[in-house]
Amino acid sequence: MPTILVIEDEAAIRRVLTKIISEENDTYVVEEAEDGLAGIEMIKDKDYDLVLCDIKMPKMDGVEVLEKAKKIKPEVPIVMISGHGDLDTAVNTMRLGAFDYISKPPDLNRLLNTVRNALEKKTLVVENKRLKKKVSKNYEMVGESDAISHIKEIIEKVAATDARVLITGPNGTGKELVAHWLHEKSNRHKGSMIEVNCAAIPSELIESELFGHIKGSFTGANKDRAGKFEAANGGTIFLDEIGDMSLSAQAKVLRALQESRISRVGSDKDIKVNVRVVAATNKNLQEEIAKGRFREDLYHRLAVILIKVPALNDRREDIPLLVDFFAKKISEEQGMALKNFSTEAIQLLQEYNWTGNIRELRNVVERLIILGEKEVSVNDVKLFASK
Repeated sequence: MPTILVIEDEAAIRRVLTKIISEENDTYVVEEAEDGLAGIEMIKDKDYDLVLCDIKMPKMDGVEVLEKAKKIKPEVPIVMISGHGDLDTAVNTMRLGAFDYISKPPDLNRLLNTVRNALEKKTLVVENKRLKKKVSKNYEMVGESDAISHIKEIIEKVAATDARVLITGPNGTGKELVAHWLHEKSNRHKGSMIEVNCAAIPSELIESELFGHIKGSFTGANKDRAGKFEAANGGTIFLDEIGDMSLSAQAKVLRALQESRISRVGSDKDIKVNVRVVAATNKNLQEEIAKGRFREDLYHRLAVILIKVPALNDRREDIPLLVDFFAKKISEEQGMALKNFSTEAIQLLQEYNWTGNIRELRNVVERLIILGEKEVSVNDVKLFASK
């Protein structure tokens, strides 16, 4: 349940804010602090999803609360409450990291929209932090083949730029891994990396997913919602399986790339975004263009840098390294003793036809670790890795 803290020295306004917010959603838990000092102590002791803070207060004013709170809990959005004479100060607090400000007396719709948007941003920030921790542990480019060494060289050269990158290759080769490395080695690594699987989202919902929508723009749109482009602002958006995107969504993506602006579904208001776009596909986009299923102008916008990820069958020399990497990782995950693979077992794995690429190899290694003997032998491979 979202927990919201209202810091306001005027008891009447504090009660009004608490009542309005509590009645908007019965899952909201609203707590109160009567001055800045009390508010800071509460922020230290508890994790809030949103703080609403008055600017003019005794003991500690709102600007000081904002500065201290940003050091203690930088991920918590803070909305400033300004009186008529505080508007210039309120605007200045935006530069200090405030999410937004609302004026007294609060306009009901503006207040509730601000609360909803701030809580949504907090959710995205927390989710992104969780994913970043997961990424740093689970994504690693393993291999020393010429093809993988070439990819690593390209990443080193282009990661620090904002050049758009199109990653191609069969399913299971690790295209998303390349995208994560590009982001983590870029100047945007502190920002969000938002992933969108274009093939997994129904065509009628892809535009809403990417660009957001406003309340009432279609059936089921019961509130304003930010899209993935807004969530990735200042960071990277990874459009996986972009070859499956509808032509209408392609047109909007093209506009976003050309103008660095998007508009939510149902809105005529432009929103400026600062996003690096990395895309991936397992399709031959030149063939898709010839068949009229992919925009040629979008292709040229995306493929500023083209990275081709090879099939595992084309980099068999990396298989021993990959087997060793997966064996250690899977043993840790399963809480099992590390099993060695005999030289003959490795050689047999190198001879397999890996139609599922690295994804298939990982599954086979996991199966061999769980079902194989203390040392994985040729017989284990023949028994448990057969197609």
